[in-house]
Amino acid sequence: MEMIKFGQDDIENAMADMGDAQIDDLAFGAIQLDETGTILAYNAAEGELTGRSPQDVIGKNFFKDIAPCTDTEEFGGRFREGVANGDLNAMFEYVFDYQMQPTKVKVHMKRAITGDSYWIFVKRV
Repeated sequence: MEMIKFGQDDIENAMADMGDAQIDDLAFGAIQLDETGTILAYNAAEGELTGRSPQDVIGKNFFKDIAPCTDTEEFGGRFREGVANGDLNAMFEYVFDYQMQPTKVKVHMKRAITGDSYWIFVKRV
C-alpha cells in the first residue's frame, strides 16, 4: 500500500481506494461525515486520540454529540461552508478539549471523491 501522508493534496483520491482496515492503519485520525455531520467512519487512530471506540460514535453527529467543541465558526463553520459550496478543502490548527485533555491538532477537511461525504483528518501537533 502506498504511504498516505497527512495533508497531501490528493488525499481524497487515495482514500477512495482504501478499505476499512487500511483506513484504520493510517497514522492520523480519519473521520468520514455526511453533509449534516453524521459520522459514517471513524478510524482507530482517531479513537486512540479521543479515547472513543469507533463503534460508539458511528451514526452520531460529530459536531453536536461527539465533539461539541468543534461546533464553532472556526471548525464547524468551515465544514458547513465547504459543504454548501461543494468545495470543502481546509487545513488549520485547532484544540480539541471536549471530555479530554486539551490537545492541539492540525485538521485537514476534504470532500470525498465518491459519494456525498466528507473527510476530516486529524493529526496531533
